[in-house]
Amino acid sequence: MPINIRHLENELLRMTAEDAPGREFCHAVAELARTNRFAELERVLPEAAYKEMAAHYLRDPEGFITGWRNLAQEMHQGFIQHARHRLTHLTRLLPASESSQAPTWQEIQRALDTHENDLLRAAIAFELIGLIEPAVARATHLRECVVALPASEEADCYLDEATRCYFLGLSTACAVMCRSVVEEAVKQKLPPEFAKLIDRRYRGTPTLGNLLHEVNNNLQLTGINPAFLRPANRVNDAGRKAVHQGLLSEDEARQCLQDARRALELLL
Repeated sequence: MPINIRHLENELLRMTAEDAPGREFCHAVAELARTNRFAELERVLPEAAYKEMAAHYLRDPEGFITGWRNLAQEMHQGFIQHARHRLTHLTRLLPASESSQAPTWQEIQRALDTHENDLLRAAIAFELIGLIEPAVARATHLRECVVALPASEEADCYLDEATRCYFLGLSTACAVMCRSVVEEAVKQKLPPEFAKLIDRRYRGTPTLGNLLHEVNNNLQLTGINPAFLRPANRVNDAGRKAVHQGLLSEDEARQCLQDARRALELLL
């Protein structure tokens, strides 16, 4: 049975429409005010908040009821956008001038959602659903990476992270992790005494570029397939570009990952 992505999105929209944080609270406040039971709120609200709301209610009962009904509607209609803003604010630099400009309904919604985290849950769910089809399309460009010898646990973890970054469209991070996995695999493959020599030569911090230079000059000693150097150098170049020159495109990340996997096959 095929997975219907549109059905997942519609189901998530239905769930968030029913359970938007603050919606029921605002409806309850409006209904208590409408039925002359406003005083019941004193038992559940902080004293300062109750006094402020009571003053507004006594000043304009009809306006108070309408206002809270409107807040409930705004929380319902604006929940998805607010959830996405909530997530974006955690991933980007937030100018101080923007940190105090949220509308009242968003401030209430955030306050009521402090412990439930439904805003973040909904935002991440929508984002991940949107990534399914692009990730599947990216995955079809790869094939299994088959090696004769097992890699270290670190190398496996680096490759896993690099591949997942590629699936999720994190192209620059993918290239950085590709460089890490090749570097780790080269260190694993070097003869112990030669590895110690390189470690001393580069004061314990040889880069992938340093390692490839040493391998190129000592192919017979290392026993590494010379064909390994070509894809490994391309990985190093892409990783260096990712770190020092700016964001990589998806095509560059895909090529870097494919080169890394080919380098591992030749190395191991």
